[in-house]
Formats: sequence, structure tokens, C-alpha cells
Amino acid sequence: MNKQRLRAKIIKYFLQSCGSLSIVIVLLIFLFLFKEALPFIGSPGLQELFHSVWNPVSFQKEEFGIYPLITGSILVTVLATVIAIPFGIVGAVYISEVASPKEREFLKPFIEILAGIPSVVLGFFGLVVIAPLIKQMFDLGTGLTALTGAVLLAFMAIPTIMSISEDAIKSVPAAYKEASLALGASKLETIWKVVVPAALSGIVASVMLGMGRVVGETMTVMMVTGNAPIISMNPFTSVRTMTATIAAEMGEVTIGSDHYMALFWVGLVLMLMTFILNMISYRVLKRYGIHE
Repeated sequence: MNKQRLRAKIIKYFLQSCGSLSIVIVLLIFLFLFKEALPFIGSPGLQELFHSVWNPVSFQKEEFGIYPLITGSILVTVLATVIAIPFGIVGAVYISEVASPKEREFLKPFIEILAGIPSVVLGFFGLVVIAPLIKQMFDLGTGLTALTGAVLLAFMAIPTIMSISEDAIKSVPAAYKEASLALGASKLETIWKVVVPAALSGIVASVMLGMGRVVGETMTVMMVTGNAPIISMNPFTSVRTMTATIAAEMGEVTIGSDHYMALFWVGLVLMLMTFILNMISYRVLKRYGIHE
């Protein structure tokens, strides 16, 4: 009995240590970013970030306005989420409730393969296939637009949404379906009015995880969105995201320069946005009872 209690205490303290360590690591990342960005407050001043022009390399006046980067990230994320949600949820419903066992055996590995495709490969696919297609379909001057990036990011988010949503739908007790069918509901009505609402907490979790994947993606958006730092909510214009800005410019910037510190502020804003997204997801999941 004493051995069992000792083992339980060891496991408890180990789990607490792991949880505490994860919090400490996140705090250390925040501290590192803030330490590198802090001198920017004194010179040139934090007010330089609140402008609509990002032009850090200029012989006249360097400008570090992050508004174009924020709007570009928001636009691409929202478009990708809007595209990915219906495909991901409908695909999960089909695989878990409609598909035959043979279809399920074929589709599941295919979804896993899609989730494992490197982002740079998807970027090449976007450059060669998606960008020319969007340019031709909408008669645009260039296919390197926010919509192109959103379509490719949706490809990356759909497997996450589909896989987790399918698990959530499968976890719905069979008694719910049997009761609905026994009361005269059709199979389709049972799926959309009983099964999906019962699995809503897991579906919401899958959408939030998919959005997290979209927000943090770098290579794909850097290759296909055109990298134009302008404020626009038009999906047919070129935009630049915060992740693409950091990836494209950090390798060539002078350490300790204003540009260097501004990029760290971009990283801080990106982490803050991710933190807010996670808090929203936590509140939403708590609202549907997953944390109770």
C-alpha cells in the first residue's frame, strides 16, 4: 500500500513538474523576445510601430508600421478558416457516419499523408498550379494573392480539423443515434441534429487547432501571397503576413539595429495573437462543457 502511494505521489509530482516546465518555457520565450525588443521603446520609439507602412530598408526614412502585417495575417487566417471548416467537418461526418469500411480504410491514410506534406512542397504546388488558376479564374494581374495563400493553408488545416472532428463524432454514444432513429428521424437528420451537436466541443477544438496551424505557418504564405506589406482586406490583393516577414528578413538584418528590434516586436505581437486565440478557444470549449 505504501509503495502504491509513493508511486502515485511520484507520478503526481512528475506531471506537475511537466506542466510547470511548459509554463516556464513559454514565459522564458516571452522574456527573450521582450529583452531583444525592449531598446526599441527608447529609440526610435514604440509609436513607430503604429503606422500603416512597413519599409525597414530605406535610404530616406525607415518605417516599421506593423498594421499591414497584422491585417495580412488576419485576412489569410480568416479566409483559410472559412474554406477549411466546411470541408473538414463534412469530411469528418462522411468518414465516420457514411463511408463504408473500405472507403474509410482508403481515406484515413490519405488524410494523414496530406497532413504530413511539407509546407514548402505545398508552396511549390501553389506557385505552379493554384496561383495561375486563381489568376485565370478571376482575371487578375497576378495569382500571388491572399486567396492563394488561404487556399493552401486550408489544405494544411483540413486534415487536422477532419481527424479530430472524426474522433469527436465517433465518441458520441450509440444510444443517441438509436434513440433518434427510433423516434422516426432519418439518418441525415440524426447526423446533423443529434450527432454533430453532441460532438460540438471536439469539433470546436479541431477548428481552433486548425486555426493555430494556419496562424503559425510561414513558408507557404511567404511563397504565394506576394509579400506586399499593404493594408487590405481584399482577398485578391497581395499581402504579407507576420510570419513571412520574420522569416524573410531576420536572416539578413543587422543584430541590434532598429529593424532587428522591430522584428522582435512583430514576434511578440504574433505570440500575443496566438495567446488570445488560445484563450478564446478555452472559453468556447468551457462554454460547451469540455473543461467542466
